[in-house]
Amino acid sequence: MKPHLKLKGEFDYVLISIVVVITIMGLFFLYSASYQKFVPNLPIRQLNWAILGVAFAFVFFKIGYQRLIDFGYHIFVLNILLLLLVLIVGDVRYGAKRWLEFGSFAFQPSEFAKITFALALAKYLGDVKGDIVKAKYLIIPLFMTAIPMALIFKEPDLGTTLIFIPILLVMLFISGAKLRHILWLLAAGLICIPFLLLFLKDYQKARLLVFLNPNLDPLGAGYTIIQSKIAIGSGGLIGKGWLSGTQSQLNFLPERHTDFIFSVVGEEWGFIGCALLLALYHRFLKKGILIAEATSDIHGRSLAYGIVTIFAVHIIVNIGMVCGLMPVVGIPLPFLTYGGSFLITSFICVGILENIKYRRKVF
Repeated sequence: MKPHLKLKGEFDYVLISIVVVITIMGLFFLYSASYQKFVPNLPIRQLNWAILGVAFAFVFFKIGYQRLIDFGYHIFVLNILLLLLVLIVGDVRYGAKRWLEFGSFAFQPSEFAKITFALALAKYLGDVKGDIVKAKYLIIPLFMTAIPMALIFKEPDLGTTLIFIPILLVMLFISGAKLRHILWLLAAGLICIPFLLLFLKDYQKARLLVFLNPNLDPLGAGYTIIQSKIAIGSGGLIGKGWLSGTQSQLNFLPERHTDFIFSVVGEEWGFIGCALLLALYHRFLKKGILIAEATSDIHGRSLAYGIVTIFAVHIIVNIGMVCGLMPVVGIPLPFLTYGGSFLITSFICVGILENIKYRRKVF
């Protein structure tokens, strides 16, 4: 039997429920993280962004995913133009030029580049189909990957720059590229690392050094990771309780409302709270993989896996980072970290996953 387009599918209510639960948890943790900083509007802002994200998710759900992929190149090129605009007129914050401002509204095009890249790559991989086994058909995906990476690295934003690599490799593998070709690409990337180090900013080099030994600069570059490990370790089995964390409430832990929000979870909710959050993330990723595996057309399948990869990399790198297992590269935690651009992008990704499940091609 030939595959047909399933026009009246079903919503994945479990996937939606997990997103809602993690987002609500995030609001509580943001309130705690900002409690002693006297910034009570952080959770309200996050809630407003979540509502906006739901609206965007609905829009991206209503438009058939095949139509989204058909316009993948156009959307990707538009995003590239926005990244170029950032380098020209972008707003500088914390020493990086990553934001575009329109009145009181500011956003990071680099966050949206992850999903627009996945859309464009899904379009290409679906069009070339079985030809992807030939090495020459890897040239265009490499250029598609290199362009946003170069622009985002220039901002600078090392963490977001590196995320494009696993997205590329996973989507190539899922689409049928030969494993040896993928390994060649991975090896080439590893060879380029020493050259990449030459272009890192001083603070980025310092982060790599303190990853190996935070005590090299305990009051500078290594301070945040030291305090993060203390916070997580002091939470014990059940944590110190909401609003009762010493490292977070006494302002020892910087950036606790953004990239280090997981440290607040560990300190206040302990091992049990961390395990609960990880279980939710695991279930979320598993649902995404099931959606991808149930989709027979290469466009939708590769896009679904690309989205799952985006979430998986963020979760693994962020938690590894705050636990001192990976260098600090500024990767947010999905639905938990404070920030509008990534939260909206995350909801868009969920909307597209639901879109693929609802309209997927089945046998």
